[in-house]
Amino acid sequence: MSLRLSVHKAMWPMTAPFTITGHVFTCADSILVELIDDGVAGRGEGLGAYYLGENGDLLLDQIEAIRSDIEKGISFEDVQALLPPGGARNALDCALWDLTAKQTGKSIWELTGIDPKPRQTAFTIGIQDTPEQMAENAARAKDYPVLKVKLNDVEPVERMRAIRKARPDAYLVIDANQGFTFDLLQEVIEPFAEFGVSMIEQPLKRGGDEALAGFKSPIPVCADESCLHRGELPDALERYDMINIKLDKTGGLTEALALAKEALAAGKGLMVGNMLGTSLSMAPAFVIAQLCDFVDLDGPLNLKSDCAVPMAYKGAEVMLPEKGLWGSPG
Repeated sequence: MSLRLSVHKAMWPMTAPFTITGHVFTCADSILVELIDDGVAGRGEGLGAYYLGENGDLLLDQIEAIRSDIEKGISFEDVQALLPPGGARNALDCALWDLTAKQTGKSIWELTGIDPKPRQTAFTIGIQDTPEQMAENAARAKDYPVLKVKLNDVEPVERMRAIRKARPDAYLVIDANQGFTFDLLQEVIEPFAEFGVSMIEQPLKRGGDEALAGFKSPIPVCADESCLHRGELPDALERYDMINIKLDKTGGLTEALALAKEALAAGKGLMVGNMLGTSLSMAPAFVIAQLCDFVDLDGPLNLKSDCAVPMAYKGAEVMLPEKGLWGSPG
């Protein structure tokens, strides 16, 4: 196999600034990788993990550094060896999956042996200045039965109380993005349970969550930043009830599938998340969504525009990717 590589950056402005613990997103900073073989092109998108210092420029440089290796022809095993886990490897790995589907005439579902169905996505409520503002945003998201609420250490109980009052019907999960201390988690866990919170994602800092080992929480706790790939799974199995799989963390669908298999075998629940990419990022993540208890694939809903062939969202339902987006025969 010999390939021609095309790679470039793409900035996708958001509809409004999106605030989480320690970071404000104004756009999705991504790269697009295309692998072209005899006129057939496979495409993949990657975004950096801000908390690891990744950005579009870094991802672009990582791909360019191995251009000659790629254009000699690569396998899925080569992709794992050439790049570390992260957004660059994700874009390359997903482009190779897409190219394989087009060249073999098999869909991603045939290639993976997974039977697809539409999945319900959560809608994310970002941090606002006041609990009332967040409650208003929750009320406006009335078409979404599942709300994922971003919190930090500022009035977390007051914010959840206001949101629960505004949306007594909603299935609520919390994402602290490393914004709690263990003392704060212990303080808020019972009120959160009273509000009917169904899961808490990444309450403590990456690398500072040892206290969760043996912690008896009335609410399942999910690892995000604390479990990037299988190399970090052993510690996560001791500390968390669920694992959030993001392809920009694992470095693509290949590692994501392997991580999902091992986590499920260990009896852990799964969720799939996103780094605010376009539908080209959501389509391969939708493969992992088929294996998950909880799905968070609302990235394109926060962007002013999407890629040429978008995912179809019918309210909270995420439909199967259209032919021509990713993972379907040419």
